[in-house]
Amino acid sequence: MKHFLIFLGIILFSISSYAQNLKTHNVKTGETVESIAQLYKISTADIYALNPDAFSGIAIDSELIIPESFLDRLNSPLAEREIESYKVHKVRRKETLFSIAQIYNITIQDLKTHNERLRNKKLRSGKKIYIPIFKENSDPAYNSSLQLYTVLAKEGKWRIAYKFGISVPQLEALNPNMGASLNEGQQLNVPNIIVSDKKQIEEDQFGYYIVKASEGFYRLEKKLGLSKELLVSLNPELEIEGLKLGMVLRVPKSSVKDIETALVFTTTLSDSLVDLTVKNIGLLLPFKTKSIDSDSLFLAREQLKRDGYINLSTDFYSGVAIAIDSAKQLGISVNLDVFDTNAKALDVKTILNETDFSKYDLILGPITYKNLELTAQHVLKDNIPVVSPFVNSKKSYSNLFQTIPDLDWMRSKMVSYVKTDTIPHRTLIIYDSKNTSTVTYLKKAFPSASLITSKTDKDGVEQFYLMLEDVQKVLLPGRTIVFLESNNEGFVSNVTSMLNAMNGLTTLVDDNETEIQRDILLMTTSKNKAFEGKNVSNYDLSNLHFQYPAINFNMELPSAFQEKYLIKFGTFPNKYAIRGFDLTMDLLLRLSRFGTLYERATDIQTSYIGNKFKYTLQPNGGYKNEAGFILKYDDLEIIKVQD
Repeated sequence: MKHFLIFLGIILFSISSYAQNLKTHNVKTGETVESIAQLYKISTADIYALNPDAFSGIAIDSELIIPESFLDRLNSPLAEREIESYKVHKVRRKETLFSIAQIYNITIQDLKTHNERLRNKKLRSGKKIYIPIFKENSDPAYNSSLQLYTVLAKEGKWRIAYKFGISVPQLEALNPNMGASLNEGQQLNVPNIIVSDKKQIEEDQFGYYIVKASEGFYRLEKKLGLSKELLVSLNPELEIEGLKLGMVLRVPKSSVKDIETALVFTTTLSDSLVDLTVKNIGLLLPFKTKSIDSDSLFLAREQLKRDGYINLSTDFYSGVAIAIDSAKQLGISVNLDVFDTNAKALDVKTILNETDFSKYDLILGPITYKNLELTAQHVLKDNIPVVSPFVNSKKSYSNLFQTIPDLDWMRSKMVSYVKTDTIPHRTLIIYDSKNTSTVTYLKKAFPSASLITSKTDKDGVEQFYLMLEDVQKVLLPGRTIVFLESNNEGFVSNVTSMLNAMNGLTTLVDDNETEIQRDILLMTTSKNKAFEGKNVSNYDLSNLHFQYPAINFNMELPSAFQEKYLIKFGTFPNKYAIRGFDLTMDLLLRLSRFGTLYERATDIQTSYIGNKFKYTLQPNGGYKNEAGFILKYDDLEIIKVQD
């Protein structure tokens, strides 16, 4: 049966729109269908078509039949163009094969073909390479292998690639200047094959939907009202590829009429890697090895338990390690150098003075803003990206990437979310004296909001509590959105318990004995440690449907990630380990897709296990992440209500 399926696959493939040469591949340890497809510059659909058994997995040492890719045919001797001359190009700092190919309107393969050392060595600043200059129209066969295709309304890369039987990386290689997203009317180079009438469906009949993280056919049926069978009939590629994050689906316009579509192009980047040279990363974390008492195992263990810097560093590093291991499966090799800053500026200065960081693709860390600024300033002359995993700098540097959204942006996101609530309600702001700036912002956003602040004693000293009658005076019957802005655990506990006691109670509002129920929704623009204190009841927060902006959300961890982490470290990952994984994977994929962090830094959004990254260029220089979630307590669980 197995041989019959393979034979059938070969027959079906041989009568496709263009002929294929076939080769075989022996599966090695760690390889997947995706990584093998990338290796041969083909799509996973190409592999599955010739190897139907691969749907149920591939075994080590098993043999796969591999078709020749379209790009290989373009670069084969039969399609080789005639060389007219060569031009010498001196590589400038931060240039990549991709950017150089764009300058001279040639392909990356052209550069590697005429510069043999580029096949296995990294592009180096200051080195000279040869640029082939081809005779115009020197090979009719080459030119006739392509045609121009005009992009239709809302048509994306994935759909066009499928339409012409190639993969997205192949489409991007044929069109190096195409950009992250496509515009209606844009012209692209595509294979010179006939597009079937079946795929030329009248575009005006359909809308488009971008698949979100963790969305399966069941969730889409609930959201769009479309069954799996109908989705597959409209998007035949789903039969082979399945649902993927960022995939653009053709759906009836009526299904997406009331759905807010994403304004930012979201991608995992792993489908289109072009630079697989070794990535050099410097990791600066305060492991504080100098301060650990190595003479006493007991004292060392006690220090490891109570030292926040050490715990954070080791947890974050564990996530980095898993990310590097996972990146290997995508063909990305990493040279990671780890430096112990000991959380001291003097140690950071020593590291910077004794290490040549000009050879690094990026520096990850340090984790205190003073040491971060010291590092960014030191390597600014070489334009080495410095990535801050946990803190925001008080100064601006053009090479600094701040991955934690700042409080102002999170506050703005929360206010924008609350303003989408169209159900009639009142707004109440409860706060303490340390949050007056936030209250000023909220009052401007909600001019009709009532204000109430914590009690003070006779000397004017704040006592961080409210009396029940204080709240009852302003908390009228009906629906009320309450903002609680405080960093004091006692005050948060006091207010949330009172609000929960009053929530759901009915009140007489007139002589006709009309009753109105209190419906209280609790919000905050900054969920800090005060809301997580042992004196604050999660039951109260859940009953009040507590909602807040968050940097990460990782309630549903992929089982494969948990298992890999458990095997390697003997425990389950916490939020710092997950952030280490997400951030490192994002950095490696950006480097492997664009060659440098600066390339296309601001026009895409990426999403991983629990973190999202969408950078914006700051007026004074540098980049800040502006991506987060709105979360909600519901039935003693935390759920995501908005990306």
